[in-house]
Amino acid sequence: MTATTRRDQSGAHPRREITVARIAELAGVSAPTVSKVINGHPGVSASTRRRVEELIRQHGWQRRPEVTGPAAILEILFQSLDSLWALEIIRGVDQVARTHGLAVAMTDMRGLHTPPPAWTDQVLARRPVGVIAVSANLSERQRAQLASRAIPLVALDPNGEPSHRIPSVGATNWNGGLTATRHLLELGHRRIAVIGGPPALLCCRARLDGHRAAIDAAGVPVDPALVRHGPLYVHGGLAEAQELLALPEPPTAIVTANDLQALGACQAARRAGLRVPEDLSVVGFDDLPLAQWSDPPLTTISQPLVKMGSTAATLIMSIAAGRPPDQHRIELATSLIVRQSTAPPRS
Repeated sequence: MTATTRRDQSGAHPRREITVARIAELAGVSAPTVSKVINGHPGVSASTRRRVEELIRQHGWQRRPEVTGPAAILEILFQSLDSLWALEIIRGVDQVARTHGLAVAMTDMRGLHTPPPAWTDQVLARRPVGVIAVSANLSERQRAQLASRAIPLVALDPNGEPSHRIPSVGATNWNGGLTATRHLLELGHRRIAVIGGPPALLCCRARLDGHRAAIDAAGVPVDPALVRHGPLYVHGGLAEAQELLALPEPPTAIVTANDLQALGACQAARRAGLRVPEDLSVVGFDDLPLAQWSDPPLTTISQPLVKMGSTAATLIMSIAAGRPPDQHRIELATSLIVRQSTAPPRS
């Protein structure tokens, strides 16, 4: 038997060993071109790159062990890296990275949903230990490219329904929305408004659904005018709360999609000459460090952001070591933190 053939388990049918040269032969290109694709280097047309990657997937080609392994880097891909929320995630990832002697590299997509091809080329060239995609979507081709280089991928707080093929980490957003609204109902509020985040975000839809479940369970009539959506920033909460407080029958309490929106709602109350919580109760979501230092300190749903980051990084390290995860979807518990921004409504 030659070095380029082998027999199947029955010993009856010899077949070619898949090598870089064989992939090149099947694709009709040179071996250096296949090497460029494998290593994520530029200089290959998109159609050729797709053809080579498809052959790699079809034939199950795997890179032979090399003297140098992956770079000592954990890669985090953020849809948007512009809030303290992201900083808490980074802290959690860094805790795990440090114990393994790894550095943390970050990419900010500045609001894009899918990273550009240039990012993929750079990551394939770096060969990190793994990639954590935070509220970011990779295309099917980008996921296949990472898989072909044995670079693990974990989704953290994914935008949409997470794929069962991709391990993901999130929080109990539905229960958090339920708990926030139930807290206000127990205080005696019945006219409760909600400011949700962008409906395209799975976590925001889940929080809104939890709010609706609590309202429905309490038998409180639903007023569509009390349901709003806004950006997950202070200005989003401010704009929507101003409109809510200008209604002929304004709410006595507002549940928001995150702490930044809650701060905006508190600002809207002050501009309207109202006091929090005497005239308006406000509940946030996340429990960022700033929540306890706001005026008044913010009642909020605590989301274990640092733990979410460390859990995602631990998953990466496990997969990189050849240990597949026991479960592909991990949801960490949320909890209610009661401070001074909520109180019973005025009689």
